[in-house]
Amino acid sequence: MDRRHHSQLRRAVSFHVAVRRTATAGAAYSDVPHRSMNLLASIREDIRCVFERDPAASSKATVLLCYPGLYAVWAHRIQHRLWCGNQRLLARFLSQITRFWTGVEIHPGARIGRRLFIDHGMGVVIGETAIVGDDVTLYQGVTLGGTGKDEGKRHPTLRNGVFVGNNSNILGNITIGENSRVGAGSVVVRDVPPDSTVVGVPAHIVYQGGKRVLITDPHEVSDPLSDVIIALADEVKRLKTRLERLDGEFQSARQEPESPFTVEEEERAQYRSDMASRPDHVSMGEGI
Repeated sequence: MDRRHHSQLRRAVSFHVAVRRTATAGAAYSDVPHRSMNLLASIREDIRCVFERDPAASSKATVLLCYPGLYAVWAHRIQHRLWCGNQRLLARFLSQITRFWTGVEIHPGARIGRRLFIDHGMGVVIGETAIVGDDVTLYQGVTLGGTGKDEGKRHPTLRNGVFVGNNSNILGNITIGENSRVGAGSVVVRDVPPDSTVVGVPAHIVYQGGKRVLITDPHEVSDPLSDVIIALADEVKRLKTRLERLDGEFQSARQEPESPFTVEEEERAQYRSDMASRPDHVSMGEGI
């Protein structure tokens, strides 16, 4: 084997080792599965998912021209590569341009899966350590945010197939299970199991596994309206207890021995009744 063949063999081995190391590093870096796809195939996949999830998508031209959420996702993929390549200032700067252009703010450090659909887009915020799986749908005003100034993983993880309604807030290092749904306007601060539907402030489970979940304890739902209802229920219970006590005291008072004057009045009433029932001999002609 000549030197030229040796050189080609070394390059092939080096390339193979580099690919293996890159794949290993990528797998360790993110919980979201990264599949090797070229840019054109990825764009086609994103456009196809819009048609699958939005009945208002009438044509490819409409999707390409009128869906800023798509622009935000495509821009993030470039910015995320810059972020991972230690070009963080440039990545952040470009993300701010994308925010101004689309109304969607996705931190370059966020890990986004395939076929993310951001409908309407305006006001969507995805934090630095957020993880978004495949086939996730986000509506306008959704925030995947942190709580406080914690370091490390401080943003939520959305598993595959999650749907988040408009103006919902998912806060902290929590996990939304696969195929779960978050109702519009909800505030989620705890983990959500797979195949569940949550609503409310803070959010609570109303459906799980396709079955309605009944709330047996009203204290499980701690929102301002529920707090007022619970306070009123406690007040009614207190007043009912007091009324029962007063009613018992009244019944006891009625059972006390009657006074002599009361007995005398009853005897007089009985005498009048007896006299009224006797026949009037004079009016009947007797004694004439």
